Amino acid sequence: MRSSTPSNPAGRTGAAPVLGIDLGTSGVKALLLDGERVLGTAHAPLSVSRPHPGWSEQEPEDWWAATCACLDALVAEHPTALRAVRAIGLAGHMHGATLVDADGEVLRPCILWDDGRSAPQCALLEAAVPALRAITGNAAMPGFTAPKLLWIRQHEPDLFARMHRVLLPKAWLRWRLCGEAIEDMSDASGTLWLDVARRRWSGELLAACGLDESRMPRLVEGTMPAGELRAPWVKRWGFERTPIVAGGAGDNAAGAVALGAVNPGDAFLSLGTSGVLWATTAHHAPAPERGVHAFCHAVPQTWHQMGVLLSAAASLSWWAACTGRDEQSLLAELPAQADGPAPCWFLPYLSGERTPHNDASVRGAFLHLSAGTTRPQMTQAVLEGVAHAFRDARDALAGAGTHIAIADLIGGGARSSLWCDLLASMLDISLRRIDDASHGPALGAARLAQVALTGRSDFPRPHATRVFEPRPALVRRYDEAHAGWSQLYSLVRRAPGPLPVFNASDSVP
Repeated sequence: MRSSTPSNPAGRTGAAPVLGIDLGTSGVKALLLDGERVLGTAHAPLSVSRPHPGWSEQEPEDWWAATCACLDALVAEHPTALRAVRAIGLAGHMHGATLVDADGEVLRPCILWDDGRSAPQCALLEAAVPALRAITGNAAMPGFTAPKLLWIRQHEPDLFARMHRVLLPKAWLRWRLCGEAIEDMSDASGTLWLDVARRRWSGELLAACGLDESRMPRLVEGTMPAGELRAPWVKRWGFERTPIVAGGAGDNAAGAVALGAVNPGDAFLSLGTSGVLWATTAHHAPAPERGVHAFCHAVPQTWHQMGVLLSAAASLSWWAACTGRDEQSLLAELPAQADGPAPCWFLPYLSGERTPHNDASVRGAFLHLSAGTTRPQMTQAVLEGVAHAFRDARDALAGAGTHIAIADLIGGGARSSLWCDLLASMLDISLRRIDDASHGPALGAARLAQVALTGRSDFPRPHATRVFEPRPALVRRYDEAHAGWSQLYSLVRRAPGPLPVFNASDSVP
């Protein structure tokens, strides 16, 4: 666990400090906010268990321990400000299935958003409810929560029978903090149990999974009060008054709030571990046949569309691990700007893909290698492969009627100016690299807490340090390259299964 205090925070002071807590896959982050002034942050890491290929799980008790560590750190460094906190906002990674029994005990590790085991159950669910896509605005994908419950019902029937309630990760954390089962609209949109246009649970979809509304948390808007901190925690951290807890948001919606992307037409590109191309919309605008996610936003009567990549900056991390080098040294081998496509291809489907393919089983690949292929060329191909996948997402959103001309750019991968530059030309849009997007969903959660506390709903836009514009000559070259790259999915989507493993003593015919 580590904490930090900004060296030169600026901004007005609000009526009372608020706290944002982001339950991320790799760690919990807590952020203390006073008006527009970030007073301090704390972070505690988390690990992911992968007991079988394609599986991804976490222990909810680890989430709680990390949350406690973060608040302990903040109260140690900022005791006066933390004790004055009047509201807490929550953000969290989406889609996870957390099963609890009637006593509130967790029945099994949470199955996470990038777990691919429930692909067969997706087909079963769509067959059982032909109107699923019309109700949810989304195709059934293994990442969503409902197929996970079908997998548990089939493979772990004893646990399914003992289940009293199923909660998303953020809702489980709220339950520990408040003792109430409550969820916001944006996070609930990723379950495949929400009627997204009407912003309410769908009885038909719940019944298809052997559930009803009694097993689900109460729904609220992300800007609404949604519980109060329980007395033991008020005492533990010394709050002067019992803080309210805001509805909060799923991680991407919370990130959008942090960016002020709450009005129709606002857009951002997140170049994080996974990748997101986001567009805020005034209405529910589904395009499930294109692999577009159409969810509720965390602010009332607002929705959004997303194109989602499962491996964005994670692709560069994987390549760095393969080469035995760190990411920065790999990037240092490349020029400041690309003057054309790399001579080889990379497909970033290391964990399957969502937009536009909705294919949990497809895997990544390098193609068109030669004896003269160099490591820097392969590194550039990795950057371009992710950019090509974002272009697929851009085209999917355009097919759904959303055309993006400018977008904010956030995420760890955005630190590479080369990557930002080639993304702008690959997508043919202007990209605003944000001044300080490191606070992300934790800041968005804190801003939602401010709204729940004060009723004010102003969401400031952050400053951009640099704008990357498309370069016409490179746009043309990437247009031509993408026409070829987009055909490569068909080569790998039906690739054979794992290669046979030979012992050293085996004879090879």
